[in-house]
Amino acid sequence: MNSPARAVSSLPSPATARAALERVAANLSLAVQGKDKEVRLAVTCVVAGGHLLLEDVPGVGKTTLVEALARSFALSFSRVQFTADLMPADILGAQVFHAQTATFSFRPGPLFRQLVLADELNRAPPRTQSALLEAMAQGQVSLDGATHVLPRPFTVVATQNPVDFSGTYPLPDSQLDRFLMRLSLGHPSPEVEARLLTTRDASSPVEALKAVTSPEELTELRAQVAAQRLDDTVAEYIVRLAQATRAHGDIERGASTRAVLALGMAARAHALWESRDFVTPGDVRAVLAPCLAHRLLLRSANQGAYTRDEATHLIEEVARKVVAPR
Repeated sequence: MNSPARAVSSLPSPATARAALERVAANLSLAVQGKDKEVRLAVTCVVAGGHLLLEDVPGVGKTTLVEALARSFALSFSRVQFTADLMPADILGAQVFHAQTATFSFRPGPLFRQLVLADELNRAPPRTQSALLEAMAQGQVSLDGATHVLPRPFTVVATQNPVDFSGTYPLPDSQLDRFLMRLSLGHPSPEVEARLLTTRDASSPVEALKAVTSPEELTELRAQVAAQRLDDTVAEYIVRLAQATRAHGDIERGASTRAVLALGMAARAHALWESRDFVTPGDVRAVLAPCLAHRLLLRSANQGAYTRDEATHLIEEVARKVVAPR
């Protein structure tokens, strides 16, 4: 998964950035068929510099999507299966003692990759979840008084099953807030499933994918996203949306300030799909539910997929009531 080095000299133009996004999305669609909207959002999340939570039942292509993302961006990749006995050192790494020299050296764990798949994150104990989420927030790991910087660009994609909560440790709301977006793939359409039956062989669809961009270009795209213009009227629109979630009668806790910042960054990235260097209210609405729904604490007692659906419904209701600037 190597690619030629590319110097970061200047920001790509919006048109160049859009071409890169479409190139990646087209590549992903070779492995994850019939999910164009979800693929675009996943690319938007990665380009925005955020971490992604994939919440869905097994067997709908979550792992395939993550592996395809790593292959398409030519990122170093690791997959960690989270289980009840997984300890923080199993993902972060540890100090190893060398008897011959009587010295210690750091052995990096699987977290030291540019794209990390944390599979079934909610099956690990809270201490291990916290270690991962702290690394996601800070971009570094501190062990035994030493700081170890994680590779750049760095992204975590975590998965969890929204139906089977037996034996799991649900992520606290404050930790869910660390994920820029939450997405669900859902089952493919009958037409796509029939096509998979007749065209797919025993090999993984990811194996045939080639890199279509590079980590260096991803870094440039993220710099372009950070430089996107977000006018005062759009900023006020985002804040009014957040305030509306905080005042809603069915929502115990609305969007946090971190959620507001995440929504702004995701909207900036979404604007690149339209070859623009500025954000519109349409960009905000396009990423509104994926950015906010998982951060809300609802007053209802529903769990899992029911909470996800209800939160998405409430977000859509808020979006209809808050007038967008013209």
